[in-house]
Amino acid sequence: MGTNGSTMLEPFDALRQSLPPLDPSAVSSAASCALPARYEAVRSAREFSRRTLGDWDVPERFDDICLVVSELVTNALRHALPADTPYDQDPPVRLHLMRWASRVVCAVRDPSNDSPVAREADVCEDFSAESGRGLFLVDSFSDSWGWHPMAGALSGKVVWALFRV
Repeated sequence: MGTNGSTMLEPFDALRQSLPPLDPSAVSSAASCALPARYEAVRSAREFSRRTLGDWDVPERFDDICLVVSELVTNALRHALPADTPYDQDPPVRLHLMRWASRVVCAVRDPSNDSPVAREADVCEDFSAESGRGLFLVDSFSDSWGWHPMAGALSGKVVWALFRV
Protein backbone atom coordinates (compact mmCIF):
# COMPACT_ATOMS: atom_id res chain seq x y z
CA MET A 1 0.00 0.00 0.00
CA GLY A 2 2.85 2.44 0.61
CA THR A 3 6.05 3.47 -1.02
CA ASN A 4 9.17 4.89 0.55
CA GLY A 5 12.07 7.16 -0.30
CA SER A 6 13.61 6.70 -3.72
CA THR A 7 10.64 4.74 -5.07
CA MET A 8 8.69 8.00 -5.40
CA LEU A 9 7.96 8.74 -9.02
CA GLU A 10 7.07 11.82 -11.04
CA PRO A 11 3.81 12.59 -9.15
CA PHE A 12 5.84 13.04 -5.96
CA ASP A 13 8.05 15.63 -7.66
CA ALA A 14 4.93 17.52 -8.77
CA LEU A 15 3.62 17.31 -5.22
CA ARG A 16 6.81 18.79 -3.77
CA GLN A 17 6.34 21.86 -5.94
CA SER A 18 2.98 22.43 -4.20
CA LEU A 19 4.29 22.29 -0.63
CA PRO A 20 5.34 25.05 1.77
CA PRO A 21 8.76 26.63 1.11
CA LEU A 22 11.09 23.96 2.44
CA ASP A 23 14.16 22.73 0.61
CA PRO A 24 12.90 19.58 -1.18
CA SER A 25 16.45 18.28 -1.49
CA ALA A 26 16.71 18.19 2.31
CA VAL A 27 13.91 15.63 2.73
CA SER A 28 15.42 12.87 4.83
CA SER A 29 12.51 10.43 4.50
CA ALA A 30 9.34 10.19 2.47
CA ALA A 31 6.48 7.74 2.22
CA SER A 32 3.30 7.64 0.19
CA CYS A 33 0.18 5.53 -0.12
CA ALA A 34 -2.76 5.46 -2.52
CA LEU A 35 -6.22 5.52 -0.99
CA PRO A 36 -9.35 4.16 -2.65
CA ALA A 37 -12.66 6.04 -2.77
CA ARG A 38 -14.02 4.36 0.36
CA TYR A 39 -14.32 5.70 3.89
CA GLU A 40 -12.38 2.68 5.16
CA ALA A 41 -9.39 4.43 3.56
CA VAL A 42 -9.30 6.85 6.52
CA ARG A 43 -8.39 3.99 8.84
CA SER A 44 -5.81 2.72 6.34
CA ALA A 45 -4.28 6.22 6.16
CA ARG A 46 -4.05 6.40 9.96
CA GLU A 47 -2.42 2.97 10.17
CA PHE A 48 0.03 3.86 7.38
CA SER A 49 0.90 7.10 9.20
CA ARG A 50 1.40 5.34 12.53
CA ARG A 51 3.74 2.78 10.94
CA THR A 52 5.68 5.43 9.04
CA LEU A 53 6.03 7.78 12.01
CA GLY A 54 7.07 4.84 14.17
CA ASP A 55 9.77 3.94 11.64
CA TRP A 56 10.92 7.58 11.69
CA ASP A 57 10.88 7.69 15.50
CA VAL A 58 8.67 10.80 15.73
CA PRO A 59 6.79 10.18 19.01
CA GLU A 60 6.33 13.80 20.09
CA ARG A 61 3.71 14.71 17.43
CA PHE A 62 2.41 11.21 16.74
CA ASP A 63 -1.21 11.80 17.81
CA ASP A 64 -1.44 15.28 16.27
CA ILE A 65 -0.20 14.07 12.89
CA CYS A 66 -2.50 11.03 12.84
CA LEU A 67 -5.52 13.20 13.73
CA VAL A 68 -4.70 15.67 10.94
CA VAL A 69 -4.16 12.84 8.44
CA SER A 70 -7.62 11.51 9.33
CA GLU A 71 -9.21 14.91 8.80
CA LEU A 72 -7.44 15.64 5.50
CA VAL A 73 -8.26 12.20 4.06
CA THR A 74 -11.88 12.43 5.24
CA ASN A 75 -12.22 15.85 3.60
CA ALA A 76 -10.73 14.56 0.34
CA LEU A 77 -13.11 11.60 0.28
CA ARG A 78 -16.16 13.60 1.32
CA HIS A 79 -15.71 16.84 -0.62
CA ALA A 80 -13.19 16.34 -3.43
CA LEU A 81 -14.46 13.27 -5.24
CA PRO A 82 -17.31 13.31 -7.75
CA ALA A 83 -20.35 11.43 -6.46
CA ASP A 84 -20.02 8.88 -9.25
CA THR A 85 -16.37 7.97 -8.53
CA PRO A 86 -16.12 4.19 -9.08
CA TYR A 87 -14.71 2.20 -6.18
CA ASP A 88 -12.60 0.04 -8.46
CA GLN A 89 -10.79 2.80 -10.40
CA ASP A 90 -7.21 3.79 -9.69
CA PRO A 91 -7.16 5.28 -6.19
CA PRO A 92 -8.07 8.97 -6.58
CA VAL A 93 -6.58 10.15 -3.26
CA ARG A 94 -2.95 9.89 -2.21
CA LEU A 95 -1.33 10.50 1.18
CA HIS A 96 2.27 11.70 1.29
CA LEU A 97 4.41 12.00 4.42
CA MET A 98 7.76 13.77 4.27
CA ARG A 99 10.30 14.30 7.00
CA TRP A 100 12.92 17.00 7.24
CA ALA A 101 15.34 17.14 10.20
CA SER A 102 12.93 19.19 12.30
CA ARG A 103 9.65 19.02 10.39
CA VAL A 104 7.10 16.56 9.12
CA VAL A 105 4.65 17.42 6.36
CA CYS A 106 1.58 15.38 5.60
CA ALA A 107 -0.06 16.12 2.28
CA VAL A 108 -3.21 14.72 0.72
CA ARG A 109 -3.64 14.92 -3.03
CA ASP A 110 -7.12 14.70 -4.56
CA PRO A 111 -8.61 15.23 -8.03
CA SER A 112 -10.67 18.34 -7.22
CA ASN A 113 -9.61 21.83 -8.27
CA ASP A 114 -11.89 23.42 -5.64
CA SER A 115 -10.24 25.10 -2.67
CA PRO A 116 -10.85 23.69 0.80
CA VAL A 117 -13.25 25.84 2.80
CA ALA A 118 -12.79 26.24 6.54
CA ARG A 119 -16.00 26.98 8.39
CA GLU A 120 -15.83 29.84 10.84
CA ALA A 121 -16.14 28.59 14.42
CA ASP A 122 -18.71 31.25 15.31
CA VAL A 123 -20.86 30.38 12.26
CA CYS A 124 -21.30 26.80 13.40
CA GLU A 125 -24.22 27.03 15.79
CA ASP A 126 -24.40 23.32 16.54
CA PHE A 127 -21.19 22.47 18.39
CA SER A 128 -22.39 18.90 18.84
CA ALA A 129 -22.46 18.35 15.06
CA GLU A 130 -20.37 15.41 13.93
CA SER A 131 -18.94 17.15 10.86
CA GLY A 132 -17.82 20.56 9.67
CA ARG A 133 -14.80 21.07 11.90
CA GLY A 134 -12.10 19.20 9.94
CA LEU A 135 -10.03 22.18 8.81
CA PHE A 136 -10.49 23.83 12.20
CA LEU A 137 -8.87 20.74 13.74
CA VAL A 138 -6.12 20.76 11.10
CA ASP A 139 -5.41 24.39 11.95
CA SER A 140 -5.48 23.68 15.69
CA PHE A 141 -3.18 20.65 15.72
CA SER A 142 -0.64 21.52 13.00
CA ASP A 143 1.91 24.34 13.03
CA SER A 144 0.70 25.54 9.64
CA TRP A 145 -1.37 24.26 6.75
CA GLY A 146 -2.35 25.29 3.28
CA TRP A 147 -3.25 24.06 -0.16
CA HIS A 148 -2.12 24.53 -3.75
CA PRO A 149 -3.27 23.38 -7.15
CA MET A 150 -1.14 20.52 -8.41
CA ALA A 151 1.87 21.49 -10.47
CA GLY A 152 2.86 19.91 -13.77
CA ALA A 153 0.68 17.48 -15.66
CA LEU A 154 -1.39 16.38 -12.65
CA SER A 155 -4.78 17.93 -12.05
CA GLY A 156 -6.37 18.50 -8.68
CA LYS A 157 -4.89 19.93 -5.53
CA VAL A 158 -2.79 19.08 -2.52
CA VAL A 159 -3.75 20.06 1.03
CA TRP A 160 -0.78 19.97 3.40
CA ALA A 161 -0.07 20.37 7.09
CA LEU A 162 3.33 21.06 8.61
CA PHE A 163 4.48 19.91 12.05
CA ARG A 164 7.64 20.94 13.88
CA VAL A 165 9.29 17.94 15.56
